[in-house]
This record gives sequence, structure tokens and C-alpha cells, in this order.
Amino acid sequence: MEVNLRTSMHVKKVLTRVRVICEKIHSPHPLGIFYGENPFDYSFSLILFEIILIISISRIIRILLKPLRQPRIISDILGGIVIGPSVLGQCPTFSRIVFPENAVYLVQNIGIMGFMFFLFLAGVKMDLTLVRKSGKKHVCIALIGVFIPVAVVAVVGAVLRSSMDTELARVSGIGAVAGDLALTSFPVIYLVLKELNLLSSEVGRIALAVAVIADALGIFTIVAFEALKQAETNGQNSIWYLISVFALGAFFVLPVRRLMIWIVKRTPEGKPAEQAFVIFIFLGVLVMGFFTDLFGMAIANGSLWFGLVVPDGPPLGATIVERSETIVMEILMPFAFAFIGLCTNVFSMTNYGWSRLAPLFTMFIMGYISKVIAVFLAAAYFEMPLKDSLALSLTLNLRGQLELLIYIHWIDKRIIGIPMFTMLVLLTMLMTGICTPLIGILYNPTRPYMVNRRRTIQHSAPGKELRIVICIYDEENVAGLIDLLEVSYPTTNNPFSIYAFHLVDLVGRATPLFIDHDKSDEYLKYTEHESIYKAFKIYQEPRDEFVKLHFFTAFAARRTMYQDICALALSNRSSLIILPFEKGKIDALSGTEIVRHGHGLQSINSNVIDHAPCSVGILIDKSHVRNSFMAQNFRQTTSSNYVILFLGGADAREALTYADRMAMNPEVSLLVVRFLAYNNVGEDEMEKKLDDGLVTSFWVKNEKNERVIYREVLVRNGEETLAAIQAFHGNANDLWIVGRKQGINPVILQGLTNWSENDELGVIGDYVASHDFGSTASVLVIHQQVMKGKGATTEA
Repeated sequence: MEVNLRTSMHVKKVLTRVRVICEKIHSPHPLGIFYGENPFDYSFSLILFEIILIISISRIIRILLKPLRQPRIISDILGGIVIGPSVLGQCPTFSRIVFPENAVYLVQNIGIMGFMFFLFLAGVKMDLTLVRKSGKKHVCIALIGVFIPVAVVAVVGAVLRSSMDTELARVSGIGAVAGDLALTSFPVIYLVLKELNLLSSEVGRIALAVAVIADALGIFTIVAFEALKQAETNGQNSIWYLISVFALGAFFVLPVRRLMIWIVKRTPEGKPAEQAFVIFIFLGVLVMGFFTDLFGMAIANGSLWFGLVVPDGPPLGATIVERSETIVMEILMPFAFAFIGLCTNVFSMTNYGWSRLAPLFTMFIMGYISKVIAVFLAAAYFEMPLKDSLALSLTLNLRGQLELLIYIHWIDKRIIGIPMFTMLVLLTMLMTGICTPLIGILYNPTRPYMVNRRRTIQHSAPGKELRIVICIYDEENVAGLIDLLEVSYPTTNNPFSIYAFHLVDLVGRATPLFIDHDKSDEYLKYTEHESIYKAFKIYQEPRDEFVKLHFFTAFAARRTMYQDICALALSNRSSLIILPFEKGKIDALSGTEIVRHGHGLQSINSNVIDHAPCSVGILIDKSHVRNSFMAQNFRQTTSSNYVILFLGGADAREALTYADRMAMNPEVSLLVVRFLAYNNVGEDEMEKKLDDGLVTSFWVKNEKNERVIYREVLVRNGEETLAAIQAFHGNANDLWIVGRKQGINPVILQGLTNWSENDELGVIGDYVASHDFGSTASVLVIHQQVMKGKGATTEA
């Protein structure tokens, strides 16, 4: 009888904690509103509406916050808060219809899956070899940025322990807070740097390297916290937890890692991984999440660790990211932020009371401040500029998805409740929302390129080595670029130093790579890298006495490739950057169709022109519609006919100086056509004098050269300019050379300025490259360096 009484009391005690919900189960699909049915009473229609609502609200907020330079994470969190009890959830009708109890259950579980796949992709993109490759500066900044906040938060927590809630006041609770604030969130930092176009910048590279090291330490911090939490219940539980962690880690490092390497070896060179392998790996994410949850670990651990053992980059990492990133970021993650929003209730903070929130608030604020100061002082110690040091410290304090998932885990462990969770979500938004625009204000990645020295062909001393950066996007660019180098006529008296720069889109990895193949040939083993290198080497070896070749590869995001190009040109004091204009397909469409290329490459070329520390040339290679403008085997066997259209201005002067080098080639015939406004209408006197001086010098030098012809054309408007260009158009032409647009008399282009579709080519360059012009000759557009600083000087 006593046993039954105790059992009954236990059951009653349990039942008081149980919330019973009676819901009528409907079929998933309604017959339709014309049958008088409410689509919100059916599960499938309701979940579709929730997806539409969540994505639409976050998108609208993102548009509104864009002028404030806020990152996407802020709009996503706010979107979740709007649909939660803090805003729309205050309306009982909205909560009852749109987010009933059974729908919240579904949103929460899909949201957790979204976090799992997000962290898996973050793990795939992380390059743990950075820990081994990092220098003293990165390691010291990472260690200081981790241990100083841990110590400060631990001390503050110990002082305020008496005023904390019971669970938070435990050693494991204070340790959890200290560990979270010490953590440097690599996934969040990567996304924000990507939005700010700072991935390839110096501060961006340092931040990513430090974040990888700090996160490696952070993993141990999380494991230690979990072990402490397990030990509070039973010391034996802690031992079993650690055994399961080490067993799972060994499983990842040994069989799983070897399996991934086997998949990479099995994949043919240049091909994506097989679909079956990708599906198997996605299934593995769910399996690892199940086991980490089973062992009592944070559910994110399994997916993150699993991502870390997947080789980043092509073929496997790139394939996984390309096939899943859009679904994860645009479909699953909105559910994750909806989950966060449904758990966030700003009104609960008022009921809870400031006195109970203050200790945790103080710990977090002190943690943020100590991390900013510690990283700033460490970076300044290594002689980083003060603004860069502050930008780095703010970058390493960015908070986002990883922290939100940790806070959810704290709710599960009963360390915090909804009021504290709400405060932490708001602090996360506040920290990231303040840091992100400050980083953009403090740090300008293009500032180093603002040189005050002339680095142009025109201002290079005769006989001085000409340094040229040649950019290659793919194998198709190689032939035309090498042809251009050969007709530029390097000789013993005019030596060239070539910096061949292969640019590869950063897919499947987060950290940009810059490789100097004079120091490492690691990536030459890949077919495309090797074939490009061999092509330039074949060109250079017979000319070894007067052509030096340096080969580089950069893995970078397309939006930041221009930074790598400008940095390479700056460090090697180059006078010219040559960029390929992606030709695409020339078709027979009517209208002014240009040689098309992708938006990404157009952006690269435009950004290089805007920020280059030297002159820039853009080559539109049309060798796919006629024979290459240079004969095979890099040797001229027949005369080539080049036409330079001289419309005046700095770009035209740079183009004429470059063409002058070509005129020294005995196999090149050059026609120089100078355009002048009738009665000198609209001429800038200074520009006219500079043009006259250079043209006179050129003609005096080439007056007796039978292969050089000079013509002048008077025009009244843009229509006459195009008619004159057409008059010089012939099938015998092999290359058009034209200045981009600096200093051109507006009268010469009157009526044409709205015609151009590609600003990087200028009006005339765009025209002669277009289908309407009808020429099969390649086009070289030259842009002379624009001085970014005051007091320009000529470099010795």
C-alpha cells in the first residue's frame, strides 16, 4: 500500500509539469476555399504560408536596413522577432492561426536542422591547416583574444555569483558564459566579411586565420563545459561523456576522413563529386546530429565536426557547397531564425526584473569590452596600424548564428530562461549591428593602392624593365594573352617581367588562398593550373634573357578578386595590369550586341580600373571567330595590321605609348588615327598640349618607319566619329587599340554617351568590340593610372 501511495504521489508530481494539448488532426491538404474550408486548418498550407511570411519579412527588413550597412544576420534575427511574441505574436488571433502549438513544434525542429546544416557547411569551408600554417602573430592574437575574456568573465562571474540564479551561478554556468564570449565565431565572421568585400583584404585574412585558431580552442571549451554540466548530476556521467566525445572524434578522424579522401581520389580531375556521394554525406549530417544528441552533446557538434573532416574546395567541398548552400541559407535558416524569434519575448524581460538580468548582462558587456581591448592591443603590438587593429578587434567580436544556437542549448540545459535568452539575442544583434558599420568606416581595403607615384607605360624610362601583371580566369584566356605579350616586343633593350596571375573562384572553402609558385608548386598538380603554367613557360624559356616569369594562383571570391590583383601589382611595382574580357558567344542577334561575359568578371574588371595602382589594359580576344592575331608557336611569320584610335586624353596617350613598343616589331604594321574636333570646339587646352607633345614625339621617332602610318580626322560629333572608324575597318586588321575615356573631347563623342553598355571599355572600345561593328579583330582598351594621392612623382 505504501508503494502505491508513493507511486501515486510521483505520478501527480510529474503530471503537474506536463502540458496537455488537445488538437484535432486534419488532413494535410484542403479541398479548397470554395468548399468553405480554411487553408490555415491544414498542415501543408499552413507551413507554406509560414515559409512565405518568414522569408518575406526578413527580405523586407534587409532592404530597409541596407542603407545602414547592416549585415544579413541582423535582418534575419529581426524577421524572426517580428513573427514572435514580441511583435505579431502579441495578437492572439495571429498566434492561434499562424503559429498554433503543433506548428511551433515543426518550426522548431526544422530550425534546429537548419542550424545543423549551416554549421556543417561552415565546417566544410574551414581550412584547419591554417592552424599549422599560421604565424606567431595569428597565434598570439588568437590566444590573447580567447584567454583574456575568459579570465575577465570568470572573475566578474565570481564576484556577482551571489546575485545570480541557481543554475547560472554554478561553475558550469559561469564557465559556459566565459567560453561563449571567448569563442570567435568563424561562420559569422566569414559571412560578414563576405558582405563587406573584405575576404581578400589584409584584415580579412588575419581575422579568418585567427578565427580558425580560436574556434579550435573553442571546441575544447565547449567540451569542457559539457563535461562539467554532466558531472553536476553524476561524476560517472562526465566520464562516459568524455569517452563518447573521444570515440566520436576518433571515428571522424580515422574512418570518416579516410572515406572522404577516397571519394576525392575517385573523382575525375576537374569533375564534381558523384551525386550518390553527396547524398550519402548529407545523410551523414543527420546521423551525426542524432548521435551527438544521443550522447548528450550539443547537437551542433556532430554536424560541425563532420564538416571539418570533409576536404574543402574542389571537388568534394565545392560540390557540396554549390548543391546545398542556397537551400540551407534561403529555406532552412529562415526556420532557424523563426525558432529564435518564437523563443524571444521582450515583455518577459520586464516581468523578470532588471536585478535578475543584471549579472548576466554585466558578464557579457565585460566580455565584449575585454575582447575588443585585448585583440586591439595584441594587433597594435605586432605593428598593425591603429585603425586596422581596431577593425580587427571589432571583426573578432561579431556574433551570430553559432551564438544563438548555444543560447538555445543553454535553455535546454536550464541555465537560462526566456527572459535571459531574449536579452542575449538583443545583445547579439546590438554587438553585430554596431561592429559591422564601424568596420566598414574604419577599414578601407583599397587604401594601400592609393599610391602617389606614376606607374604607367608612358612614364617608364626607356630601356627600363616593364613589369606586367597578366590575369587569367581560365585556359581560354591564355592564347590571346601570350599573343599580346609577344607583339608587345620584349627585347634585351626592353626587358619584361611577367607576373602571370591565375584567379580561381572561391567555392567550397571560406579562406582565400594566395600561392606564389616560385616558393610552392603545391597546386600545379591540378590539370588547369599546370596547363596554364606550362603555356607561359613555353613562351618564356626561349626568351629567358629578357623575359622573366613569375606565376601566382589566388583562390578568392569574385567580389574581392580585384584586391588580390591590385595588391600583386602594388607589391611588384607593376606598370600595367592586363585583364581578359570574357568573350562568351558572339551571335548574330540584331542590335548592338557586345561580346558578352559574366557579371562577376565585369565587376572584377571595373573594380580593378577603379582601384589599380598602375595602368590597366582590357583585352577582348576574338581568336574564336578568326585566327589568333599572332601566328602559332609564338612567332610572327606574316605581317600583322594594328589600328590605334587616338581620341585624345590620358588613356589615349597611354595606348599610343604601348603601341609605340609594338611598332618596333618588324612584323607589325601600325595605323595611327587621330581624331580632332572641327575648329577645336570643346578642346581642353592642357590636354591638347599633352596630346600634341606625345604625338609629335611618336611621329619624329617613326617618321622613317614605312610600317607606321599616321592620319588625322576632323569630326563634328559622335556620328561622324563612328563613320570615320568604319572607314578604317577592313578585314586585314588584326587588333584595335583604343584609350578608354579619360580626357576625350566630349564633342567627339556627342550623342554616343548613352549608347555604351560596358563602362569598363569606354564608348569607343565598346563599339569596336560589338557585333554591330562587324570586326573580327581583337580589341585592346587601355586605361592610364589615375593618381589617388597628392603630389604625384615619377618613380625612379
